[in-house]
Amino acid sequence: MRPTLSVLQHSARVTLFTRANCSLCASAKAVLASLEKRRSFEYKEVDVMAEGNEVGKEYEFDVPVVHVQRVFHTYSKPDIATEARKLMHRFREEEVEALLDEAEGHT
Repeated sequence: MRPTLSVLQHSARVTLFTRANCSLCASAKAVLASLEKRRSFEYKEVDVMAEGNEVGKEYEFDVPVVHVQRVFHTYSKPDIATEARKLMHRFREEEVEALLDEAEGHT
């Protein structure tokens, strides 16, 4: 089965800002892994403490942080992402799923 045109035009991107030795980060990863078993989304982890990494430095003392964005895929220019909706520290699967629904245009 081929994906529909609407699936090809946009998708949801989830970015987890994390760091080593963070128990809340481990819980956040478990929440996202559980959700990923039921839904597909683009997933990326960013270690805010990685040497040379400037992305996510503003969350150095606030991890874990999840960004959920709607990404528009284009052929002629780079993908365009909406402003990130954020969840910080402790969050439930239902909260992430609600943001995914919003990003995918289901609400």
